[in-house]
Amino acid sequence: MNKRTPHIVQYQGSKRILAPQILQYMPSRFERLYEPFSGMAAISIAVAQEKRTGIYHINDINAPLVGLLSAAIDEPDALVSRYTFLWKEQFDYGTEHERHFYEVRRRFNAGEKSPENMLYLLARCVKGAVRYGKDGNFNQSPDRRRHGTSPENIKENINAVSSLLRGKSAFSALDYREIFEMAGPGDLVYMDPPYQGTTNVRDNRYYAGVPFAEFAAALESLNRKNVDFLISYDGACGGKEYGEELPKELECKKLLLNAGRSTQATLLGQRATTYEALYISRNLQPYTQFVPRQMSFLEVVAQ
Repeated sequence: MNKRTPHIVQYQGSKRILAPQILQYMPSRFERLYEPFSGMAAISIAVAQEKRTGIYHINDINAPLVGLLSAAIDEPDALVSRYTFLWKEQFDYGTEHERHFYEVRRRFNAGEKSPENMLYLLARCVKGAVRYGKDGNFNQSPDRRRHGTSPENIKENINAVSSLLRGKSAFSALDYREIFEMAGPGDLVYMDPPYQGTTNVRDNRYYAGVPFAEFAAALESLNRKNVDFLISYDGACGGKEYGEELPKELECKKLLLNAGRSTQATLLGQRATTYEALYISRNLQPYTQFVPRQMSFLEVVAQ
């Protein structure tokens, strides 16, 4: 991809930076793209930029997040207008503008889960990092160093994304297994599920977890239907591999993609590169011969 992939707002865990590597393992054309764990839909946006398909199904169990994506893509001007009002409102609080964030967060958790409230919380919170408590409430704090993404930048970002996906996208907040049932031969399913270690218990980085055994069993249904898929799932950092590999019976090929320097290691004064695992379904594996060879885990450890 020659152009930088646009995004609506900073979102921790987004695959926007890795998108060029991930798209190397996709066909140049396919019928429809499904994202069952869309987050901020970075891969749908990247695929649309390359015009590999003209039909997208964007899904995430986090309904307010899906509502934000739907509004940004289908009603960009209205969303920007409402966000602008909300963003400017914080300055009415003077030097105590952080109180505005907490008030919006309180209203959001009380049921006012509008797209503009979701967008403001993402744009104003620390590092765009979504956090949820055990009660399911948004509990991240505001970034004290800034006032959040300006309306001008939000407008530019949203218009760029809308121009790529408007009129081509369906939205839902369903269990991922329901999305699997919709997919058929000729479609492509890209998945970025909650990583292992967060799947059997509730983790505050994710709205809901996905048990490993349940997920592996569900993938069998895609193989039975001959549906192609790619999965970003765990990886390696600092010579340590994370997560159990998917069962060999699924016939997936596992690669490690260089995701750059680990932010956590940098904060601890260390230098370590993060590698994210990408699983490729059997029918897509011939595409691996046309791209640079990826490192194995043993090679990563030897670095």
